[in-house]
Amino acid sequence: MGISDGFKNDLTREVLALCYQKGWRIAVDESCTGGLLSAALTEIAGSSDVFDRGFITYSNAAKTELLGVADKRLDIYGAVSPEVAHEMAVGALQAAQVDLAVSITGIAGPGGSEHKPEGRVCFGLAVSGQASQAMTQEFGAIGRQEVREASVIYALNLLAEAAGTKN
Repeated sequence: MGISDGFKNDLTREVLALCYQKGWRIAVDESCTGGLLSAALTEIAGSSDVFDRGFITYSNAAKTELLGVADKRLDIYGAVSPEVAHEMAVGALQAAQVDLAVSITGIAGPGGSEHKPEGRVCFGLAVSGQASQAMTQEFGAIGRQEVREASVIYALNLLAEAAGTKN
């Protein structure tokens, strides 16, 4: 286990502990990470007290069918957009009927375009009873696995921040 694995495990434990203290349940929706966030969360013993489910919606059809992401939104903005990330998180929150949901959609690489470069990842965060939000992180062309791992850390930080607020 490397330093980053230890950091990820500590951060994951923090997320799980904060949610457990609040009595919150978590759902995640992953595209470019393909289940890595779900794996990080479920790697910790006792995670079933907090983690409800993970959706892997790699295709646009999966985003639409499982989470209700509008075809029109996908057509206008594309899967890698804050608009779609927002809708993914809200869809996961509603479909799972949990307290907290995060979504990840991006271009891990290789590839990308002038308008959507490699390393661009969009995140959505939805907390029951609060306004949901979306953000974009530019990790750059650091390599496919590195973008995926950085995305998991970023999502864990979003979850920790949301669960650490006084609600």
